[in-house]
Amino acid sequence: MTRLRILGATLFLLALLGNCRDTAKESTARAAEDVAAVAELVVKDVAEIERGLPDGAKLLAPLVTSGADPRQNVAGVRKALLRIRRDVMDLNVAKSTFFALADPSGVAIRNDLEEDVMAGQNLLLIFPALATPHEGLVTTTGAFPNGSPKNGPDKDWIASAAVKRPDGSTGALLITGWSFRYFARHLQEALKTRLLEQAKGKGSEGKLPIYYVALFDRSGVYPAPTTPLVDERALAELNLVDRTSGGAFQGAMPITDRAFGFAALRTPRLAEDTGVVVLRSEL
Repeated sequence: MTRLRILGATLFLLALLGNCRDTAKESTARAAEDVAAVAELVVKDVAEIERGLPDGAKLLAPLVTSGADPRQNVAGVRKALLRIRRDVMDLNVAKSTFFALADPSGVAIRNDLEEDVMAGQNLLLIFPALATPHEGLVTTTGAFPNGSPKNGPDKDWIASAAVKRPDGSTGALLITGWSFRYFARHLQEALKTRLLEQAKGKGSEGKLPIYYVALFDRSGVYPAPTTPLVDERALAELNLVDRTSGGAFQGAMPITDRAFGFAALRTPRLAEDTGVVVLRSEL
C-alpha cells in the first residue's frame, strides 16, 4: 500500500512538472509575440516626438523674435507650451509627461505643468547631450535629481529641439520627455488592450495572463509601477542588455512557484543599449 502511495505521488508530481513546462513554453512563445508588438509601439511613440517637436519649436519662434525675452513672460511661455501641445497633432498624442522651454544655456524657464519644479534647473548639466548643436532633434537619457523614488529608481528619456531666431541663432530650447517607469506603464496598458482583444476573439473574455512590461538599459530594469519587487529583481538578474546584443532573447523561469515566460528586444530608436521586456504567465 505504501509503495502504491509513493508511486501515485510520484506520477502526480511528474504530471504537474510536465504541465508547468508546457505552461512556461506557451508563456515564452506568447511573450515573444507581445514584446515584438510593444517594440513596434516604442518606434511609433518616439516617431511622434521626432516629427512633432521641431514643428512645435517653429510655433514658439515668436517668443524669441524682435528682442523678446521669454524669461520675462513666464505665464506666456506656459500658454504657448499648452498651445503647441494642442495644435501640433503629433504632440497632441505624444506620451510626454511635460513640455518645457529653456534658455539657450539650458536653464529651464517654465514647463506646461501646473506645478513647475523644473524652473531654474540647468537641464544641460543634468543631460549634457542636449548641449550638442543641432538643427533638428537631440535625444538622450538621464535622471532628474528631484525624481520621485516612490516606485524605486527611475530614469528619464529627454528630447530637445532648438527654437530659432530670425537670424538662425538659437533663442531657446523646447524640451520634452518621459520617465522609463511611466513609459513602461503606457506600454503595459497598450499590451492589456492587445490581450483583451485576443481574449475577446477567442471568446474567453476575463481570462488574461499575468503580465508585466519593463524598459531596461545598462543602469537597470524599470518596470511599470505596481510590478511586484520579486518580478523586478528576477528581470534585473537576466543581464538583458548583453543577452539582446545579437537580437531577441527569451526564456522561462519560476517566480514564487509560478512558471513565467519572458522575451526581450532592444529598442535603439529610444536610446542606445535600451530595450523592452515582457514577462508573462498563463492562468
